[in-house]
Amino acid sequence: MSVARQVVVEADGGSRGNPGPAGYGAVVIDPATGEPLAEAAEYIGVATNNVAEYRGLIAGLAAAKALFPDAGDALRVHVRMDSKLVVEQMSGRWKIKHPDMKPLAARAAAILPSASVTYEWIPRAQNKHADRLANEAMDAGRDGRQWEASASTAALDSPTAAPAPSGSAASGSPAPAPSGSPAPSGSAASGSPAPAPSGSPAADALFPRPEDAAEPVAEPADAHSAPRQSAGTPQTGWGSAPDLGAPATLLLLRHGETALTPEKRFSGSGGTDPELSAVGRGQAERAAEHFAALGTVQEIVSSPLRRCRETAAVVAARLRLGVRIDEGLRETDFGAWEGLTFAEVRERYADDLTAWLASPDTAPTGGGESFSEVADRVAATRDRLVARSTGRTVLLVTHVTPIKTFVRLALGAPPEALFRMELSAASVSEVAYYADGNASVRLLNDASHLR
Repeated sequence: MSVARQVVVEADGGSRGNPGPAGYGAVVIDPATGEPLAEAAEYIGVATNNVAEYRGLIAGLAAAKALFPDAGDALRVHVRMDSKLVVEQMSGRWKIKHPDMKPLAARAAAILPSASVTYEWIPRAQNKHADRLANEAMDAGRDGRQWEASASTAALDSPTAAPAPSGSAASGSPAPAPSGSPAPSGSAASGSPAPAPSGSPAADALFPRPEDAAEPVAEPADAHSAPRQSAGTPQTGWGSAPDLGAPATLLLLRHGETALTPEKRFSGSGGTDPELSAVGRGQAERAAEHFAALGTVQEIVSSPLRRCRETAAVVAARLRLGVRIDEGLRETDFGAWEGLTFAEVRERYADDLTAWLASPDTAPTGGGESFSEVADRVAATRDRLVARSTGRTVLLVTHVTPIKTFVRLALGAPPEALFRMELSAASVSEVAYYADGNASVRLLNDASHLR
């Protein structure tokens, strides 16, 4: 049977400009003692206050869950925020009208069962710890750094917070988790602390229990156990993790539909250069609204092909940004297969198609590009973009094969992985690149903004 766990999450977010440079902060607190058990903070680029506040909530809930990975449905979290909007929307009392708040609310709701989380609005003066964390994250982003738990003074500067116990996030041990760890990006978590003692006034006030509820039993924390590392995390351990700095974040937007898209015809860079259809233009408009609400895009780079340039222009007009063209983002040259369906290619060039499917080094009939050649081109483009985009969010408007290649290379997956990904027109994917050379795939084929 899972052991009952009770914690408080205080979260906040801010934007210096609304939209402007933004960050969030969250702290997980023992409700009985007021001691901080984990902190999370991150600079998120240009965003609105509402986006930053939701991101703080998501990080706080994720940090609470990471502290007690085995608690399951027995984990109880009481969220305290000074954002009336977030509290009322997540409590179900206010409708979520803005289409770009809906995905953030859905992300928050998916972390823990709804019955496990309660919400309370508090005045800003009572949310100083999380507010301080958010400001530390924004200060770090301004200086081109990543927020570090070991350098945080939020717990000390918050007059309502109790001194952090040895080994807690606020004390600076352990060090921030590297990308890919169980804790949220930019966060630090302690081990598994004991839950609030049953019957304590603070715990009972926040977590009222039915008369017949089972008494929670505390499991003593193992002072010698190290935090778990997820598969793929560099085996340095949290205690020796380097300061990776803020990542370069690439948002990968596939262009909107053309007349060839619904017919599933090969449409590369070898001769066919169709314009957006009416459906595709509508998709570009909805994508533009999505990125405007998200508020994080700082630069737009597009493939030179018409369908991408048209999609990028719609987004750029909404965000009031320019568009830079990069030849490295163009689609594969499909040679003699341009404009044909897969069935037509199989009928006319059966042997060539079989060879192409079997080897990334084989090019389409008539002097097209092999997947290996495309991968080399995309990798070089990626390296150029990442080198100049540390701590920034860049929107790339491109095509199916380049996007799949960005994702495949980030995952270290084999070439055949290209055939195992689905990418809808105007869908969004996201990859973050860190200073140590590691990459984190954060999103793939998200088309929720088109619904």
